[in-house]
Amino acid sequence: MARKPGFLGSSNFSWRGNQVVIIPGNDVTIPVVPEARIVGRVVLPSSNASDRISVVLYRRQITEGRGHWAQAASVVARSNGEFRFADLEPGNYKLLTGELMDRDPLTFDPRGPAYGYPPAYFPNASNFQSAATISLSAGMTFQAELSPVRQPYYTVRVPVANAPPDSHIAVTVSAQGRKGPGFELGYSRGSQKIEGSLPSGTYVIEATALGENGMSGSVNLVIKDAATESAAMTMRPNGSVLVKVKRELQAAPGTEDTGEKVEQASSSRQQQPLPGDFSARLEPADEFGVSDTFFNPQSAARDQSSELITGVGPGRYWVRVETARGYVASVIAGDVDLLHRPLTVGPVANVVVDVTIRDEGAEISGSIEGMSEPTPEGAGWVVTAGGHFANESMTGVAPHVYLLPLPESPGQFRQVAVEPDGKFDLQQVPPGAYRVLAFDHSQAELEYYTSEAMRAYDGKGRVVRLGAGQKEKLTLRLLSTSE
Repeated sequence: MARKPGFLGSSNFSWRGNQVVIIPGNDVTIPVVPEARIVGRVVLPSSNASDRISVVLYRRQITEGRGHWAQAASVVARSNGEFRFADLEPGNYKLLTGELMDRDPLTFDPRGPAYGYPPAYFPNASNFQSAATISLSAGMTFQAELSPVRQPYYTVRVPVANAPPDSHIAVTVSAQGRKGPGFELGYSRGSQKIEGSLPSGTYVIEATALGENGMSGSVNLVIKDAATESAAMTMRPNGSVLVKVKRELQAAPGTEDTGEKVEQASSSRQQQPLPGDFSARLEPADEFGVSDTFFNPQSAARDQSSELITGVGPGRYWVRVETARGYVASVIAGDVDLLHRPLTVGPVANVVVDVTIRDEGAEISGSIEGMSEPTPEGAGWVVTAGGHFANESMTGVAPHVYLLPLPESPGQFRQVAVEPDGKFDLQQVPPGAYRVLAFDHSQAELEYYTSEAMRAYDGKGRVVRLGAGQKEKLTLRLLSTSE
């Protein structure tokens, strides 16, 4: 690996992006990427310049083909208001200031309202969603200025009627009903109230009691030039999602196979499922939300045909199901196709999700142009940042092949690392239409569920339409990461 001031990895020991294949006897070229920066200034009245306001940076990240915003860094501006974010990767960012209460002794009136600076969203937006997206390329320096506006703040109290006594309660504040970072309130266990201060406006206050017996609640709050105490918030137990699995598999190996598919419940020829041959999880579907696994619903029980996920608070979730045999053919709740739409869970809801697993998937195999030559001794291994040897496919350095489902296709995303001889093979591919692409490195942030993002690959790779059991052989041209 290589470290150089002004290039990615110089400050956080990141080795991503500059690992190289070690081939004995050959020269080694290590690519390095210049860091991007966001620098700027927060403009406050001179009497408040020494208060040193916080500045927060969010980056758009892609998880399993869909985008969301996650906090990337936070700094405290200097006494002159200047701030700096360095060692940034190319990508899309949003910028805002944290709240700051006015502590200027020259203007403070103990008998009057408190004053403070609400979050300012770059460049001059009223909320996180409407804030401008800052697109950074490698080596780019972006100049930004933020100008928070001083406003009166009013005391806020929200009684919580039935909060669990020993649970930590997380509070989120959405201004104008739009989720996003900025405003904050806290929960006082002693008074059993959510307390703090906010400027005039309309808010949604949500509380989540974490732990095994999780609970959730919310209230709408309107603040209009006065201290406000809402009606009591009633917290309700979080719900559950029961994932029920039906296997429509071929006959077990070693038995007569007529090609007829049968369900497990009606045939002894069905191969018996193995413990742990499938798993299910829920992920929040909102573009901005709490992503820490501590807040996410957890599996409480699993057997061969079902999995119970508890602690599911109200909201929208993507249902992720993985199987060790075959492929997931359908995920349905009522009449909602959860392979392509999120699951909506209401308060105290107990939802049943039906999953069908089949093993009649298609197969795609082939090779990459220009990679069929014999591999030199020692290739296929890299030295990681910790000084250990690892196989390329484990680190993401090896070329990867991606199957991206076309719009309206029932297909599902698939990827596989290419072997050192340029060969690849994908089994149990769900039937559907795909664009097949081969990249020289793994692509961690392919936003393949967004048609606009995928237009960049029109005319590249190969388009295939696969039916059940179909076998397809392809030769692909390798695309560089920059393409």
